Amino acid sequence: MFEPIFRVLRRGKFLMGGRVLLLLSLVAVLCGCGGAESKTPQLQARLALNWYPEVEHGGFLAADVLGKFAAEEVSVEIIPGGPGAPQAVIAELAAGRIQFAVSDADNVVLARAAGVPVVALLAPLQSSPRCIMVHRAAGFKSLADLQDIELAISDARPFALWMKKQLPLTNVRMIPFSGMVGEFLQKPAFAQQAFVFSEPFVAKERGGDPEVLMVSEIGFDPYASVLITTEDVISESPELVGKVVRASVSGWQEYLRAPGVTNQAIRKLNAEMSDAALEFGATAMAPLCRSADGQPGQCGMVLERWETLVRQIEELGQIEKGAVKASECFTVKFLGPV
Repeated sequence: MFEPIFRVLRRGKFLMGGRVLLLLSLVAVLCGCGGAESKTPQLQARLALNWYPEVEHGGFLAADVLGKFAAEEVSVEIIPGGPGAPQAVIAELAAGRIQFAVSDADNVVLARAAGVPVVALLAPLQSSPRCIMVHRAAGFKSLADLQDIELAISDARPFALWMKKQLPLTNVRMIPFSGMVGEFLQKPAFAQQAFVFSEPFVAKERGGDPEVLMVSEIGFDPYASVLITTEDVISESPELVGKVVRASVSGWQEYLRAPGVTNQAIRKLNAEMSDAALEFGATAMAPLCRSADGQPGQCGMVLERWETLVRQIEELGQIEKGAVKASECFTVKFLGPV
């Protein structure tokens, strides 16, 4: 019987100008969860995450832990990210040092505008998890209510620029986002960007009173945790792309159905995530993974969503009008029936 091996560069960190400098760590995961017969992988690939391993990567990690990649006879090395990884994975793809990465749809549009021919292959999170975490005691009921606070945010990202465009933000002072919740816990007149299934749980667990206001409520709702590759990989290795896509979709379906085993693997790779946080995260994320027909884990994409996103980023002045064709940002030809 196949005993899954989780191929990961532990404590991964990208360098924008060069190679990944880390030790390869092969983490053995609990046996008995895959059930596939042992096969010798014929193809190999590297898949880089855009952050430390968390629930938003659950399906990709499940594809390894549960033997989905092995069943497709492909060996996939999963590389954790960290601060700077959202930008670095694009550079690594462009340089050909990796074949796949996890990113968000808005980053695909920006990359293509910059001349990097990345392509989205599947979208596990059909709705964006992006939110603004506020104190319940502040009484804010919508993003339009935000006023008289500090807001920790990545203010050059499209979602932040869209907020500036759509909201009054009266006396809201934007400061750099640290990725932590410590300042939120210390300051009553404070808010920060977050993922709905992550930081709010940590803040509450540490005695805070978090309330979440979804950015999608003001119309900015890009696909998230998107699997991306490049046009070159698609043209040169279509068999590899098909195998990785099929295994990833199957991994996402299994993760959404029963995340427990994969969460144990995530816990080994990211000690900052408690069992309770992972359980909460998987439950809170599940509704975001439902397609328009209410089915979980379909991972499909439609042209209209990409057209809307491209138009919004044009309106923000981040790309020239006509610089990016929405139809070239993604492909669903490898998804097939799911």
